[in-house]
Amino acid sequence: METMYISDLYEIDFHAWTQEQVSLLKTQHWDKLDTLNLIEEIETLGRKERQELRNRLGVLLGHLLKWQFQSEKRRNSWLGTIREQRIQIKLLLQDSPSLKSYLSEVFLTAYELGLALAIRETQLGEQVFPEVCPYTPEQSMNSEFLPE
Repeated sequence: METMYISDLYEIDFHAWTQEQVSLLKTQHWDKLDTLNLIEEIETLGRKERQELRNRLGVLLGHLLKWQFQSEKRRNSWLGTIREQRIQIKLLLQDSPSLKSYLSEVFLTAYELGLALAIRETQLGEQVFPEVCPYTPEQSMNSEFLPE
């Protein structure tokens, strides 16, 4: 298969392109690989893992804020979301242990996302919530922790 055709396949049928790349890798046809698109896809996979961690952490922090600052309206669904996000984050970190260091790096950004979620879903004013995250990364991930 010609390199030009492989590049075209990337644009036309992504799944077929991935299968062709796998086949070429398995048969060690290095010269036929679509290296430029392979590099792009591998880089994208890494970014997606980081984005998923950031987004899940944001949802977790948002629900912890809702739990703490709108206690009169607590729902089992909030608790379910808190549990699910903790589990999903732990699974993500098990699958990609190198993301553990990224957790503390992205914590402030995730808090901003969580704060926006809490403000939107509770309709409480921004001034109700702390400017700085009131939870540590360790507390946030602790299955026993619920803010009061």
